[in-house]
Amino acid sequence: MKIAFVGKGGSGKTTLSSLFIRHLATTGSQVVAVDADINQHLGAALGLDEDVAAELPAMGARLPLIKDYLRGSNPRIASADTMIKTTPPGEGSRLLRVGENNPVYDACARLVELDGGAVRLMVTGPFTEADLGVACYHSKTGAVELCLNHLVDGRGEYVVVDMTAGSDSFASGLFTRFDMTFLVAEPTRKGISVYRQYKEYAQDFGVALKVVGNKVRGDDDADLDFLRSEVGDDLLVTVGQSDWVRAMEKGRPPRFELLEEPNRSALRALQAAADATYEARDWERYTHQMVHFHQKNAQSWGNEKTGADLASQIDPGFVLQESVTATA
Repeated sequence: MKIAFVGKGGSGKTTLSSLFIRHLATTGSQVVAVDADINQHLGAALGLDEDVAAELPAMGARLPLIKDYLRGSNPRIASADTMIKTTPPGEGSRLLRVGENNPVYDACARLVELDGGAVRLMVTGPFTEADLGVACYHSKTGAVELCLNHLVDGRGEYVVVDMTAGSDSFASGLFTRFDMTFLVAEPTRKGISVYRQYKEYAQDFGVALKVVGNKVRGDDDADLDFLRSEVGDDLLVTVGQSDWVRAMEKGRPPRFELLEEPNRSALRALQAAADATYEARDWERYTHQMVHFHQKNAQSWGNEKTGADLASQIDPGFVLQESVTATA
């Protein structure tokens, strides 16, 4: 299952995504975690030292390798140089599986040991001074989008992406690449502003969206009433203050089993909501959306940048699905 955590800056989405990843690890599930936020904090939230987290291999810096591998023997793609972030797979493309070993994971992923097991962690890489004036962060998250376009995941497999804050993902089709999007919102007007943007944009694309209320005071019904009045049935669970989280943020997390039971229950509810989307999967629609955004990007900038007709990369008979066999 492909799962995104979104929300405004400071909402707690990185903390909650890290807790969810830790929870999944305790279930023995295969997990790929991706830090796609402009502020790269997921590694530290998963317990890595700051220096170690800063040395994680950046997907954005390894984009040529990613493109070359995913291209495979697809005859519709003349060269890896003509691939852009929205390039869809076709006959001959190499696909990614969550639990496999492949050159993309070898180059970009690192194993992170957690209480309940281990997960693969991948990072886009930070926005640096060298990028100022010559690049935008969307060029870095493009590596994530390209990988998701070529990813085949099954029941009980999870890809969890900590997205960049706000509504920046709408600059591409990245927001449609997920089975479930969890929007983390504080019980304030600013806290639900991103929710309104996501709801407006996502509803035309069938994006599954649930709200996780964060920093909700258990002794104040007004917080819960406010969230319910603003987001209605989209409110899935709320998460309150946590001594475990405060210890984690100081770099001294207790064993994960000691996380407060109300918060553990909330994490189980998140997993149940994500798992419930499995039966509703529509791979044809997923592939159609992929093609839709590729055509838009090709017309607006891709053709000019690559000097190629990128619409010709589309394989009209190809549908990404679990039964597709990847090229060796």
